Amino acid sequence: MQIIKFLTITILLSLLVSCSKDVAKESVINQKSLELQVIESYQEGIKSLKEGDVIFAAKKFNEVETLFPQSNLAPKSALMAAYSYYSQDYLDDAIAELERFFRIYPLHKNLDYAYYLMAVSYYEKIVDETKDLKSIMDAKNIFKKIIDEYPNTEYALDSQFKLDLINDILASKEMYIGRYYFKKRKWIPSINRFRNVIDEYNTTIYVEEALHRLVEVHYTIGLFAEA
Repeated sequence: MQIIKFLTITILLSLLVSCSKDVAKESVINQKSLELQVIESYQEGIKSLKEGDVIFAAKKFNEVETLFPQSNLAPKSALMAAYSYYSQDYLDDAIAELERFFRIYPLHKNLDYAYYLMAVSYYEKIVDETKDLKSIMDAKNIFKKIIDEYPNTEYALDSQFKLDLINDILASKEMYIGRYYFKKRKWIPSINRFRNVIDEYNTTIYVEEALHRLVEVHYTIGLFAEA
């Protein structure tokens, strides 16, 4: 009985060791397989992006995050998904991806680029300065953030340039409304709009016209000293 018991224990130990080696081997294979899947998905995303299939590219980049969220490629893939959408003017999708990026990677080293990409996405949504005020203000606020928080980056320089253009757009909107009020003989709202151009957008090309219009309004209503 002792011999049988000894043989049984020996066989069981042998099986356990064998199983443990198999599990370890399988674990290593699976780990390698996972890493290969991540790399393959990322490479497929790059290939699809170059070919112009941005929807599939974004899908593959998102897949990288899903497969291996702890990898260094995960945040990079999130940004690449956003850029994929941006590159073909799927601007709302790009913005949604970037909002998700800020939630998941709030301390990432490429936040300056992420903010810049979001700002230009809002900026390129601007079609009509008389209607697209939300996009204009969102773009303006983020460009200002880049200038304030990342002043020594390449993105700050372009942000300042685009901020100047946005101020021109906003001044243009004020002038448009001011002229409308002037035609409707609504003098006070008209004065307020032209004054706003002078006070808030005094570096834009509309300052001279705003001054001219203010003189015109005051002269029209008999306020000659103010004119």
